[in-house]
Amino acid sequence: MANNIGVPDVQSEFKVVSILDTELYKAHIHDLKRLSCLSHVDIYLQFTMQQAILEYYPTAQAVYRFTHCDRDRQFPRACIEKFQESLNSFAEVHLTQDERAWLQDACKYFKPAYLDYLQSYRFKPEQISVNFVPSSDDPAMGSVKIEGRGPWLETVLWEVPLMACLGEMYSRYADQDWDYAGQEEQAMHKATCLFDAQCTLSEFGTRRRRSFVTQNLVLKGIIEAQDAHEWKEGFFGTSNVYFAMRYNLNPIGTVSHEWFMGIAALCDYKDAARTALDLWSNLYEEDLSVTLTDTFSTEVFYREFDSRRASQWKALRQDSGDPKVFAPRAKQMYEERGIDHTQKGIIFSDGLDFNKAKELNEQCQQLGFKCSFGIGTWLMNDFKKKSSGYKEQSQALIIVIKLGSIDGKECVKISDEITKVRITVVILGSTFS
Repeated sequence: MANNIGVPDVQSEFKVVSILDTELYKAHIHDLKRLSCLSHVDIYLQFTMQQAILEYYPTAQAVYRFTHCDRDRQFPRACIEKFQESLNSFAEVHLTQDERAWLQDACKYFKPAYLDYLQSYRFKPEQISVNFVPSSDDPAMGSVKIEGRGPWLETVLWEVPLMACLGEMYSRYADQDWDYAGQEEQAMHKATCLFDAQCTLSEFGTRRRRSFVTQNLVLKGIIEAQDAHEWKEGFFGTSNVYFAMRYNLNPIGTVSHEWFMGIAALCDYKDAARTALDLWSNLYEEDLSVTLTDTFSTEVFYREFDSRRASQWKALRQDSGDPKVFAPRAKQMYEERGIDHTQKGIIFSDGLDFNKAKELNEQCQQLGFKCSFGIGTWLMNDFKKKSSGYKEQSQALIIVIKLGSIDGKECVKISDEITKVRITVVILGSTFS
């Protein structure tokens, strides 16, 4: 299992050669020949979203905006220049016939008309603008402004590839004080600990990963842990379609924040959750019936999540706020609607590690909920600095790309973090507080 893979080679060629994997360059690392293909996007945000947009809003125009959450951390100019160069390679990728056949078999909710569209789809790098803003102290360092602009139907596929690409470029040109030593073993140990605690794991790490190699090593470690463990229900799958295909895993998908944000801007904030849920369920029925609750805060969501919808949707996903209060409040919500909560599930996906997952799993067992865990950063970006003798944590890059506007109307995401401060936002007659 041990490997001698080092940090990504800054001299290696960047080339995207296949549509199912948005892995971003072909590098000579441990003789690993890597194909970049479109299936490597997160299924819950990308392909399922794109089919829904094709079905309901094929002409809507979108703007996406980038945010770097660590404002004290700057990018080298060379890193951003390489990132800009890399975008041209995306235009070369397309869905192959074999990849389409796999998608059609593994994800039966994809309609033939959508797969026809996806097979004809091509990334358009001209939709992405990248501007380096030099620091006044050092012009070789600075911040970056990234914006995607074009038809929602097309630009929806850019988010995860852009984040994965920028993260990998940063790890090659800005921070090389790390390597891959022990990543597979570390992932196997983490997964084994989760399985020992009867915690069901899904891998949600594409946009948070340090590199494609990282994700491959981590998934190999998780699979080895599952194969060796007596409990065979611990690893549910991955949101990364390429690796689901490569390793014969379940492709995992749910509805995204972006769907609620876009529908709210296009329709009416007052009934945004109802409209978004109904459009989604009409298209996917029970196949993809796990819903986020926190786009405009969970309490606002519950006001619109009536008995019919609460019965229809199989599970809730907790992605912000205090996870310890989520399950008790969800139990109360179901009881108020006369619904047996023991037949429902909760997926936790916010900043998880082993201790958090174990504690939440025990709580859900006591309450009678089924639960599972979608884990990203803890698996895909847990490295130590070489210069510290592998003792000091190597800081992960914290970036997001969100839907900024639809048809000229600004989009909003509040989340349950609003409980930490007193904020009230009034939009089109609806109050979120």
